[in-house]
Amino acid sequence: MPAAIIMSALLGLSSPAMAGAVAGIDIGDDTITVRFDEPVTQASSFVLAGPNRIALDIAGTAPGAPVDPSGPVANIRQGRFAADTVRVVFDLNAPTLITNGRFSRDGRELKLAIVPVGDDAIADASHAPRQIYRSPIAQSSRPPRSRYSLNIPLDPPEPGLPRPVVSGRADRPLVVIDAGHGGHDPGAISQTDSAREKDITLAVARAIRDELVRGGRVRVALTREDDRFLVLQERAQIARGLKADLFISIHADSAPNTGATGATIYTLSEVASDATAARLANRENKADIINGVNLSGQGSDVSSILIDLAQRETMNASSRFADILRREATGEVPFRGEFHRMAGFAVLKAPDTPAVLLEVGYITNPLDVARLVSPEGRAAIAGAVRRAVDIQFARKMASR
Repeated sequence: MPAAIIMSALLGLSSPAMAGAVAGIDIGDDTITVRFDEPVTQASSFVLAGPNRIALDIAGTAPGAPVDPSGPVANIRQGRFAADTVRVVFDLNAPTLITNGRFSRDGRELKLAIVPVGDDAIADASHAPRQIYRSPIAQSSRPPRSRYSLNIPLDPPEPGLPRPVVSGRADRPLVVIDAGHGGHDPGAISQTDSAREKDITLAVARAIRDELVRGGRVRVALTREDDRFLVLQERAQIARGLKADLFISIHADSAPNTGATGATIYTLSEVASDATAARLANRENKADIINGVNLSGQGSDVSSILIDLAQRETMNASSRFADILRREATGEVPFRGEFHRMAGFAVLKAPDTPAVLLEVGYITNPLDVARLVSPEGRAAIAGAVRRAVDIQFARKMASR
């Protein structure tokens, strides 16, 4: 046998494969045990509040088969967060935190100790850094120590948020279009033709992007350009990181009956305008953080005033854009009679970025679905958004 083949075989035997999948998840009253069919080197977890969830990112593995929830876990979702990272999200029946995590010696099992806590505790934990868990095999794969060397263990790099492509001239204001749902989260699903909200929102977002780019008066970026999963906290972070001048989140509504129809525009309110809006916001929200104002060096009272002032001005600008969009869409895009509603959506909470959430129609209504999946229907929405965006920034420039 040639030497090169022998060497390749020896190298293959000396290092375990790292391309396995989640083999199973066991839920106990005080533990969550995640099993893998190949050794895993590292994982990390963080907490999200409102609703309460634990997210677990596992490097070097892939999603496994669906798992039934039990005990403190109401639902379990798995999906690829990055090319080499799977994210497992545990929706919780009650506030719960991880107190400790430990890999087995062979790296094929991760056991997380969990404990029930109060609402305040999980709200505080949602702002804390993620917890890192390293497998013993990560230690054993290091080169042997030398008496003349110093080895300093470092935390593994965390997967960063995707960096969207920004199209348009650098001196133009930036509009970020957010296609709701994605990845293992399909959103609402049509019962008649199995149309999925995540596919409709992405197609509409792309149509709006293309129309804005053709108009040439703004720069534009998408929070996601493919079928990937992002929690709302990450969607808002992408827009803030790009210093967006306007944020538009695209969704498709659902209703218990097929008679509900038409588009709706939501803007931010800490108190929802009606019970329907409150329930929808509670269903969609993955996090409840307000960011974007530099409050360094300010006391808590001053910070509260600054946030309140910034939030009010942003909410007013958002409401003005909602009115312009409804006017520009008249005759082309059908709207509900009560087209403008308010709710506490997490993606709308950046205090210095005007933002709207546009429900483009009802995925439970066959006529709305037919309109949304057609190129003509998407073009009508995109044209209305482009005209409204042009007017919004023209008025802003004139006011200066």
